[in-house]
Amino acid sequence: MKERLIVVGIALIMTTSVWAQESRTLTFKEAVKMGLDKNLNLNQQENVLISSQVNKMAGVLGMAPQVNITGNAGRNDGNSFNQQQGQVVNGVVDFIGANLNATMPLFNGLNTFNAYRQASNQYEAQLEFVKRTNQDVIRDVANQYLTCLLDQELHQIQLQNVETQKQTYEQIKEQVAAGSRAEVDMVNQEFQVKNAELLAVRAGITLRNDLATLAQTLQLDPLTQLQLEQPDWDVNLEDISVDDVETISARALENRSDLARARYTEKANQFGYQSTKGTYFPNVGLFAQYGSRYNYVHPTETFTPTNRTFEQQFRDDNTQFTYGLQFTIPIFGSFQTRNNAVRTRVQYENSKLQTENTEIQVKSDVIRAHQNYRDARTNYEATNTQLRAASLSYSLEKERYDLGVSDIVALSQSNQNHVRAQGDFASARYTLMFQKLLISYAEGTLNFEDIP
Repeated sequence: MKERLIVVGIALIMTTSVWAQESRTLTFKEAVKMGLDKNLNLNQQENVLISSQVNKMAGVLGMAPQVNITGNAGRNDGNSFNQQQGQVVNGVVDFIGANLNATMPLFNGLNTFNAYRQASNQYEAQLEFVKRTNQDVIRDVANQYLTCLLDQELHQIQLQNVETQKQTYEQIKEQVAAGSRAEVDMVNQEFQVKNAELLAVRAGITLRNDLATLAQTLQLDPLTQLQLEQPDWDVNLEDISVDDVETISARALENRSDLARARYTEKANQFGYQSTKGTYFPNVGLFAQYGSRYNYVHPTETFTPTNRTFEQQFRDDNTQFTYGLQFTIPIFGSFQTRNNAVRTRVQYENSKLQTENTEIQVKSDVIRAHQNYRDARTNYEATNTQLRAASLSYSLEKERYDLGVSDIVALSQSNQNHVRAQGDFASARYTLMFQKLLISYAEGTLNFEDIP
């Protein structure tokens, strides 16, 4: 018995020391806001969204002319034809040149246009993915926050039970001293006190662990003592569209971002397949090039060149403007075009299957969330009735024991039922609060702005 008291005492001291840290009060909406700001996956997907937007812009500009400047500079030692001399020069010639080049695609099997539509749908798909990830963060933070609130309430229930058991123990102890109770009742009650203390310690440990998990999710210092405020939510609202599951499913099919992402991905893969098929066709385009060149021929013992100035050569003598039409006709490409076409077609077919599967998943999520909410309401009402009955039963059993009509076993059993009923009611209450939020999540209408 002494060893057990020492263990419980050490656990209580550890609990107290952990809480002796900096305290911070956190509301539910503040917790969700912090989660949205610091969530790793959400921030990464937002970065990918920026890349997708740039890729979409590149697809638009891919249909425009391509312009670039090329140049070279160097020295040729040996035979070379020199335009200024009009002859083959055997010696050292320094040269520098520059060209302005432009190409304009006329026809490439709609490859570029379909590539742009693919990039556009990929951007929309990523935008929907970011939106759904945002809702995932709200759901996860809400789940952890309400779990911690439940842990706090269960911890308080256990602490109250400890005080109740101690009061009963002191009362029995006085009655044993007066000779009106058997000593075995005091021993049994002492066990109930220590058992209640142990359950309180375990509830405190669970609370600390869940608060640490919440702090990690919100990127807070784990040593910070979080004080969570109760959200002012009404859990006694009427059932939400009990007989209108089909309408809820229709809203979900319209609003769910994961389904919209699947549809955009399907379109993107479709245009990607069409873009790949465009490589079977000839490629026709315009080209133009304007450039000039400067040469300097070094004199030798047998030859003294007449080098014109840079301005004379680069502006007048060596200017050249070339333009025309170019085309490429694919004949044999080592089966690579066929390979790419088959690969993109398989991606398109798989994305169609994924869209169909996502539609079924959305409907299943709505039905499941709706049924869970109704079950949660039923459970809440049942546990509320159970708690009232357990409270009345414990009160009557306590009176019976005080009058000497009942024994310590019946009193202990009635108290355990009362404590369990308090825990069940608290769990049912927070489950109902969370299920209301999950309906919006299943519909795809869960937004931070809608959180009360």
